[in-house]
Amino acid sequence: MSQDELLYEVRGTTGWITLNRPQARNALTFAMYEGLAEICRTVPTDGSVKCLVVTGAGEKAFAAGTDMAQFRGFSTDQDALDYEHKMDVVLGAVEACRLPIIAAISGACTGGGAAIAAACDIRIATTDLRFGFPIARTLGNCLSIANLSRLSSLMGPGRTKEIIFTARLLGAEEALSCGLVSEIIADHAALIARAEELASLLAGHAPITLAATKEALRRLRVEGAGADDRDLVVQAYMSADFKEGIEAFLGKRKPQWKGR
Repeated sequence: MSQDELLYEVRGTTGWITLNRPQARNALTFAMYEGLAEICRTVPTDGSVKCLVVTGAGEKAFAAGTDMAQFRGFSTDQDALDYEHKMDVVLGAVEACRLPIIAAISGACTGGGAAIAAACDIRIATTDLRFGFPIARTLGNCLSIANLSRLSSLMGPGRTKEIIFTARLLGAEEALSCGLVSEIIADHAALIARAEELASLLAGHAPITLAATKEALRRLRVEGAGADDRDLVVQAYMSADFKEGIEAFLGKRKPQWKGR
């Protein structure tokens, strides 16, 4: 991976990840996927970074899927299995990251780009959003069960099946109405400003609450209603932050969260 294809910088307490191949509508190489996963796995949880934002360079695309040239070398069953396994590992790392992740989406968000956005916690998008997986009319491949499960949990199995079967792309209003995105923003500049505002808001909230909620929802999606949450409950209720929250509430002051 060229060092400038995936950018990461910390501004204040927010880590900004930029998919930076605007000449290719930010289509992802395998190395970019791996770099994204590595950031999500290794981002510090000591409070120096409190939120991540993922976005695409330029105004035309968040990411237009995997760079199709990456598939030319596929010749065996194992090539296909290895690719989908790699995608599941990468998207699993995004979903399991302890920090909240905001996807700030401009324009096209398709294929692997749409899968990344679906693995984030909050999605906001510009009015020209085009979201979907048009693989039935382009590549002829398929999505893994993990990917389909993630999409189904966001917008239901019926709509997930329909958009893949028809190969159509969701616009901003439909994405908002089905709960895929939480806000529609006028343009790219306003989108970045709103992402900054949201990241600042989340940075002021109890990090253990955010992390426990995120992990519990992940387990619920993967394991179902019988998923064990006892470790999360104990971690939250036995934390110094919970005690601080009680005292701050009773003392009518703002809590000082420490993440422990």
